[in-house]
Amino acid sequence: MDILQIMVGTFLLSLAVEMFILPYNILSGGVAGIAVAIEPILSLNKTFVANALVIILLVAGGFFLGKEFLLETTFSSLLYPVFNILLERYMPVYQVDPLIASLYGGVVGGIGIGLVLRTGASTGGMDIPPLIIHKLTGIKIPVLIGIIDGLTVVLGFLTYDLNAVLVGLLSVYVTSMIIHQVLTFGGAKSRSVQIISDYYQEICQDIDAVLSRGCTILDATGYYQGSPRKIVLCVVSEKQYSALLEIINHHDPKAFVITTTASDMHGEGFSDIGFYI
Repeated sequence: MDILQIMVGTFLLSLAVEMFILPYNILSGGVAGIAVAIEPILSLNKTFVANALVIILLVAGGFFLGKEFLLETTFSSLLYPVFNILLERYMPVYQVDPLIASLYGGVVGGIGIGLVLRTGASTGGMDIPPLIIHKLTGIKIPVLIGIIDGLTVVLGFLTYDLNAVLVGLLSVYVTSMIIHQVLTFGGAKSRSVQIISDYYQEICQDIDAVLSRGCTILDATGYYQGSPRKIVLCVVSEKQYSALLEIINHHDPKAFVITTTASDMHGEGFSDIGFYI
């Protein structure tokens, strides 16, 4: 399944590049964006430049991210030039507005990159530097991809006009957003709730009986009076959140409730698979 997912993701990325990015000179970021940016300077074939950059960055990824990553990424990195060459040769170029090409290039390319990243591999190219930086700093991968692709678009300002840069930045934003959605797809979306109430025992009993969720009771101290308090920590699904509020209000309408959204919940009672991004 991983191999199939890598093949589909790599093909979608190549399709975005050859159908939308390169024909309309979209400064999309990534190796395709770099190829577009330097083409007026070096007068080199854009597909050739993109393929060459993929191989160079593949070597860098193997050095920093290890042999296992290199083996997984080599498959995608070899498929990418093959798909690019085939699509460049046989796929007709359709005339659409460059703005539309930018949007759909970002959507299709983002889906492709996201599918490959979900397997732990990489499509090669400019998504390898974000993975290296993520390993060293822990910064979220979609954020890093957006930043690096944004810098690539700025590079294009040296050879293109401001309009091309703005269109390219739009493509970068869409790509980053779609990657985030693909990586988080299938992860449990939940609410993490902290409840401060004198009726914490009754609230916990109903949470267990009605929602079949567990609670953790934390010790705390009130600042003004210095009195000991109990904080109930509970995690519920999105669908159970309104029922949880009803339980709290039933026992203590004056309870202090703090709610945060948790996009990566897995384990007992939740999805077995979560994605850290």
